[in-house]
Amino acid sequence: MLLSLFQIVDVLLQVLWWIIIIQAVLSWLVVFNVINTHNDFVRTFFNALDRLTRPLYAPIRKILPDFGGLDFSPVVVLLLIYVLRILLAGVARDLVLSGTM
Repeated sequence: MLLSLFQIVDVLLQVLWWIIIIQAVLSWLVVFNVINTHNDFVRTFFNALDRLTRPLYAPIRKILPDFGGLDFSPVVVLLLIYVLRILLAGVARDLVLSGTM
């Protein structure tokens, strides 16, 4: 049961990983005017991704210094997700090996 919970959390972290990647790439495309935000679908999709990721970025943006227009908060969040996934996999492996599952 606990292993299933770890797997669910891992899948959710993977989904969050891809949401952040898509949001970052989409924001670059908007900044470089490759994608036009006057399109209703693009604007709605972009705003939805922004609303999903803004709470994750806000605490990190407070800590990171200003890099002159470059936002490194998505990179920091991706690194934190990666570390969290490694830790969860280690805990799950230890639980399986110890036989407490």
